[in-house]
Amino acid sequence: MHVGMATVFQNPKQARSDRDVYASELRLADLAEPLGFESVWGVEHHFTDYTMCPDVLQFLTYMAGRTKTARLGSMVVVLPWHDPMRVAEEISMLDNISGGRVILGLGRGAGKVEFDGFRLSMEESRPRFVEAAEMVLRGLETGFCEYAGAFYTQPRAAIRPAPFKSFRGRTYAAAVSPESVRIMAELGVGILIIPQKPWHEVARELDAYRTTYRELNRAEAPPPVCAGWTFCDRDPARAREMARRWIGGYYQTVLDHYQFAGEHLKTMKGYEYYGKMSEKIATYGTDTVVEYFLNLQVWGTPEQCYEKILDVRARVGNDTYVGVFSYAGMPYDEAERNLRLFAAEVLPALQKLGPPPPPAPPVPQASVDQKVALGF
Repeated sequence: MHVGMATVFQNPKQARSDRDVYASELRLADLAEPLGFESVWGVEHHFTDYTMCPDVLQFLTYMAGRTKTARLGSMVVVLPWHDPMRVAEEISMLDNISGGRVILGLGRGAGKVEFDGFRLSMEESRPRFVEAAEMVLRGLETGFCEYAGAFYTQPRAAIRPAPFKSFRGRTYAAAVSPESVRIMAELGVGILIIPQKPWHEVARELDAYRTTYRELNRAEAPPPVCAGWTFCDRDPARAREMARRWIGGYYQTVLDHYQFAGEHLKTMKGYEYYGKMSEKIATYGTDTVVEYFLNLQVWGTPEQCYEKILDVRARVGNDTYVGVFSYAGMPYDEAERNLRLFAAEVLPALQKLGPPPPPAPPVPQASVDQKVALGF
């Protein structure tokens, strides 16, 4: 199994200076390759302390110069917020600089504060994403971009530096709603899983995605990439206490940033699935949905973390796990200890695993988990 680590640059309630947060997160990122992680990942968000990385490709370019072999993953580039011609250029430039180490992750975004800040309509995000993704992916294969759509019109222009190897098989997209899963199959990209809803739902949607992918692309879909908020401690009681504090605290920042308790997503075109979130919060309460999210993540002793990742692998057939080890204002010393323990005792065991077995058929779980399908 391929194992990576992600850096998310959170500063909830601005408890520290942004500069201090960056210094700490970059120190952790510098540890990834020496500790044996095979990839470094970044995320893209804007305008709030939820995640302070407005340009994930810029962060990854910095990491390209700090590393020698680690691959560089975007989780994700949010295409509707960018000119796709420039995105194609920047991706190709990073791939040239790094010697072909890019793992390309794409998404469409779901934060109203971000769409408002860019003066864009959220209701246009899905068609904008599809057009931009088609232009970027086609351009990275052909070496030029050319497109005529409802949102983007691009006269033929060369990508320089020119792409020098295919991005097929190393491009993924975040898909939360069932509708997005089919779009990703049609685009011929893999699935990036951010755990947030029942595993049997994820498995069922992946099953449909694989069928569609096979029909359209005449090939098997690549195994998905699965991320997870991770806390590893030798003491199981302390692991649970810290997971509740930090992973639970992280999900509270999700609820705040995406305004899931609000009403706007219920009537937002293209976000109907996400609109269920406010209903779930009203029905079950914030504490229940935070606990639900916590139980989807990877935390516990090294042995428990390993078993949880194996369980996810059996359900969805992923061959990549990307751990997030610092979040919600966690002190640097705690984050480093978390990262180092995982790297010492969980990482080597995961890397010994062979290709994932065929995922088990999705089986509904008779619990409150089945009812609390979270959106991200």
